[in-house]
Amino acid sequence: MFLPQGGPGRIPPAQAHHMIQEGLDIRETDEYQAGHAPGALHVPPSRLADRADVPGGQDVRSLALICRSGHRSQHAGRLLADRGVEAVDLVRGMPDWAEHQGLPVRDARQVAGTVI
Repeated sequence: MFLPQGGPGRIPPAQAHHMIQEGLDIRETDEYQAGHAPGALHVPPSRLADRADVPGGQDVRSLALICRSGHRSQHAGRLLADRGVEAVDLVRGMPDWAEHQGLPVRDARQVAGTVI
């Protein structure tokens, strides 16, 4: 799902819940460690420039992306779209995920986390 300008599609938390378990959290390390969606893999924005840092490397074709506000995930989605990866990003990011009833947040120890 692409936007006309080649950026990522946008999805709400309820729709993202099953996708993010195989997706990327592209926030900074301290943000991810404080609280992330269970199963989301951490790839800081600075590492997205190297395709090898994307899970699946050259073989990946689609990803769900999440950040704090949606800004970084949209940027990352555009970068990935230029490489042929279909990306969707979570509307309003981790705060909306955390506030959506029933969607868990885990910290680095895999216990209840917080969104910073």
